[in-house]
Amino acid sequence: MKQFDFLILGSGIAGLSFALKAAPHGRVAIVTKKNRAESNTNYAQGGIASVTGKDDSFELHVRDTLEAGAGLCKEQVVRTIVEEGPARIHELIELGMKFSEIENGTHQLDLGREGGHSRRRILHAKDMTGREIESALLNAISKQPNISIFENHLAIDLVTSQKLGYVGENRCLGAYVFDKKSNCVETFSAPVTLLATGGCGKVYLYTTNPDIATGDGVAMAYRAGASIANMEFVQFHPTCLYHPKAKSFLISEAVRGEGGILKNLEGGQFMDGAHPMKSLAPRDIVARAIDSEMKKTGADHVLLDITHKPAKFIIERFPNIYQTCLGYGIDITKEPIPVVPAAHYQCGGVVTNLNGETDIAGLYAVGEVSCTGLHGANRLASNSLLEALVCAHRAAEKALKQRPPAAGISIPSWHSGNATNADELVVVSHNWDEIRRLMWDYVGIVRTTKRLERATKRIANLQEEIREYYWNFIVTSDLLELRNIATVAELIVHCALLRPESRGLNYNLDFPAANPEWAQRDTILRR
Repeated sequence: MKQFDFLILGSGIAGLSFALKAAPHGRVAIVTKKNRAESNTNYAQGGIASVTGKDDSFELHVRDTLEAGAGLCKEQVVRTIVEEGPARIHELIELGMKFSEIENGTHQLDLGREGGHSRRRILHAKDMTGREIESALLNAISKQPNISIFENHLAIDLVTSQKLGYVGENRCLGAYVFDKKSNCVETFSAPVTLLATGGCGKVYLYTTNPDIATGDGVAMAYRAGASIANMEFVQFHPTCLYHPKAKSFLISEAVRGEGGILKNLEGGQFMDGAHPMKSLAPRDIVARAIDSEMKKTGADHVLLDITHKPAKFIIERFPNIYQTCLGYGIDITKEPIPVVPAAHYQCGGVVTNLNGETDIAGLYAVGEVSCTGLHGANRLASNSLLEALVCAHRAAEKALKQRPPAAGISIPSWHSGNATNADELVVVSHNWDEIRRLMWDYVGIVRTTKRLERATKRIANLQEEIREYYWNFIVTSDLLELRNIATVAELIVHCALLRPESRGLNYNLDFPAANPEWAQRDTILRR
């Protein structure tokens, strides 16, 4: 058994930020599925939304967030995160993060604008912000002798006192973790466990997320008995590069923020009649408009055109997007970019307060895996990294103030029982593909109750097959991820059926209007 003071599952901005705060006070283990830099943070192009401009204010940022959240944000949560953001960003800069500046010798930050924002307030590093943040944090982590990073390790399940048969308050004691290189299951014990596992984009056929985003944290927390909320609100990023050889490459919302215009294949600007902010409307509105345009015309994509801007500006502002598109034969300075919506961000997750506390003692959740109430029914662009920074800081402070003593409970080693090596791996790959396709077809941007009910039946059948497979065969990383995406798919569908209205990212043709009775009401599931 590996014993630590703090166990962190995930190595994005949330997990790394928490680790840096906790390291001076105890031994920290970071468990990460691939290499330490592989996370949703690393792929975040846009930036961090925070009030720094002279024409901006906390009130404006709060208002924009509440409007995007479609009546489901918790206003006090929004205010706290918005107001505490600048201090956390200052800490990030002190760690070595370099945000883009205006080239006039004044060291003035170059603030971008994205959909739903009424002001320029997006701090960015060109179009590779996430990669630069991850690099700065990992550099700081490398200088901390108290932090151990376990790469290519995948958490299987949380260990709780209740699961072990102890009465009284349910407490998280650690986790069982699969070592992908040795194919062994290890036991990690810690009085404080942080879920920082990111989102669940791989539940869908098309996603902007990396392969690691299989909803592991939400699935594990649900199995452990934690409350899960608002999983019906899955944000589809409106503009993912449409190309047969491109693997879910994101075209940042900042391209629209800098003047990019959405057009159909005939060159018509179809967003003009969809929203007063046109191509800069909030993501849910833009994604639905694109979906509607594609269905109306029979096209399999639309176009994002920024060719009216100077080529020098485009290349300097979006070097990564420019070079990547050029590699696929698309010169974005001369021709529009073919784009299509793709699953991008979960606004629901493990229910927490502002300090990252779940309803299981000793278990915290921060970042995309959590549901604090900041995002409501639709995330405002670039608020996610801000939430991760602020809540990781608050969670670390809370955990250090209320550090529980070692529980004194012995965690049994993992036993495979009579499980054998899998004889037909095609079952895993087939079920994986079936779940992702049915979620795309039945639980996508636009839903109906009939489609959701069909999805429920199919997922129930798949769950039974996966459970049987899980207990009969020795675990593999593919099987563990399949088990998790099936659980998360079930939660998304269940939450969508519980909400009899269209609000934010949950658009149901059978209930096309928002129901006032469901404002400020969460869909909460407990096992």
